[in-house]
Amino acid sequence: MLNYKHLYYFRTVAKAGAINKAAEKLHLTPQTLSGQISILEDRLGVALFRRSGRRLELTDAGHTALTYADEIFAVGAELEEALLNRPGARVHPFRVGIADVVPKTIAYQLLAPALTLAEPVKLVCREDRLEQLAADLAIHRLDMVLADRPLPPSMDIKGYSHPLGECGIAFLATRALAGESPADFPACLHGLPLLIPGEDSALRAPLLRWLERLGLQPVIVGEFNDSALMGAFGQAGAGAFPVPLTTAREAMRQHEVVQLGQTLDIRERFFAISVERRLSHPAVVAVSEAARRRFQPQDAD
Repeated sequence: MLNYKHLYYFRTVAKAGAINKAAEKLHLTPQTLSGQISILEDRLGVALFRRSGRRLELTDAGHTALTYADEIFAVGAELEEALLNRPGARVHPFRVGIADVVPKTIAYQLLAPALTLAEPVKLVCREDRLEQLAADLAIHRLDMVLADRPLPPSMDIKGYSHPLGECGIAFLATRALAGESPADFPACLHGLPLLIPGEDSALRAPLLRWLERLGLQPVIVGEFNDSALMGAFGQAGAGAFPVPLTTAREAMRQHEVVQLGQTLDIRERFFAISVERRLSHPAVVAVSEAARRRFQPQDAD
């Protein structure tokens, strides 16, 4: 049987990045701690760490072990809480994977209804590429994945993509950048510095096709999988950038930018991916129902 004390020691070292720091926290000598980690590695038959200068880095097996260790000790904490408190007070975890191309504001808007259920849940969010999140969903380490596209048919994973809604796109920029072109939208994008979503985003291809169809040639100065990072560059004046229409007002306030224009010819879509053909998880159902109400065809307002 796996020695969970050794697993706890491993997790502490992984978080600290060094034996000495972890040993100090655990009130052990570095030699003792190093020996305990070696016993765990021998038990598992894999190396969990490799040296990088003075620091310890996780191997691929180490990253896998750390993910499981985090879950194991999280469940342990839930067990302790359940036994110390009355049974009715238990909060159930709702584990959601968020594809890193999904705008953070959209993720909040979609997931917020899960926090208002009569039976409380604890939201546990993980952000990663869709492929990795789908793999974790398949082995039930996640309850749902939020993505900007359906589960690709090329992925050998059993899952179902439930449409949550879609919306048009607004283009934002600083006032100074917006004033550089006297043309109306969308002609003002021609020759303007533009930030676009990265290759992982489902929005990228239709955006580029739309620009080509209109004969517009902005200067693409940056590509970003992280919409928040793209917004930060946009706020600094690096270029204009697209956002979902449903978040345009919030993005203008947050980044202190103005709207160049908007279009319904490009649509950003959002999906809840689950292992259920018919949704039954209460939190997933709440997310789905609220999304349908939110993404009504009122984008042109």
